[in-house]
Amino acid sequence: MKITFLGTGTSQGVPVIGCQCEVCRSLDFRDKRLRTSIHIEVDEKSLVIDTGPDFRAQMLRERIDHLDAVLMTHEHKDHTAGLDDVRAYNFKQDMDMPVYGRKPVLEQIEREFSYIFASNKYPGIPRVKLHEIINEPFEITGTKILPINVLHYKLPVFGFRIKDFTYITDVNYISEEEKQKIRGSSVVVLSALQKNDHLSHFNLEQAIDVVKELEIPTAYFIHMGHRMGLHSVVEEELPKGMHLAYDGLKLEL
Repeated sequence: MKITFLGTGTSQGVPVIGCQCEVCRSLDFRDKRLRTSIHIEVDEKSLVIDTGPDFRAQMLRERIDHLDAVLMTHEHKDHTAGLDDVRAYNFKQDMDMPVYGRKPVLEQIEREFSYIFASNKYPGIPRVKLHEIINEPFEITGTKILPINVLHYKLPVFGFRIKDFTYITDVNYISEEEKQKIRGSSVVVLSALQKNDHLSHFNLEQAIDVVKELEIPTAYFIHMGHRMGLHSVVEEELPKGMHLAYDGLKLEL
């Protein structure tokens, strides 16, 4: 399995428009964060989790010329807004793009991208095929995917486990039952917005505590805002086996 972090930033990205803090002014490329998304190559398949506003730029940057499916974690715009750009893959691969998500996510996609589903379709619009996920394992052409149901304040969000890799974004609560699905992972990717408390996201300390509780040997934190601090500084403060992810980081599992 090959993992590429397409984006590791929160909804505003980093730098934040108009901000002059040291993180937003940093020249370290690791402090430049597009909206959170990830690319997974597994079993000769190419999967993307979430198509945020930066989707086109991310796919061009990583030169991803084939895409088999999109998985959506939830319906917030920083995770769905770039869906229109799957049409490049429609044209290249001559196929409708499978898009997987829970029912409210698919319903929102149908509303916000209504032109895709119009009875009289304009030439050249994206072609997608929606697949509803419930909180049970499912397969994408033979690859088993385990949904992990978490809460983003009061909004249900799906994380996903593929083999020994678990990916969870936008979370501030994981039930004991869902934690059992994460146990045994060799790598977990987990949202950690900032150092201070937040209403709807784990802060850094809370995310570290989850990794320790579940005894995951390697963890990468994502969905970070500028208030997290400089990458170079925070990385040195983390426990062994834990890291801040950054845009363009690649893992081989």
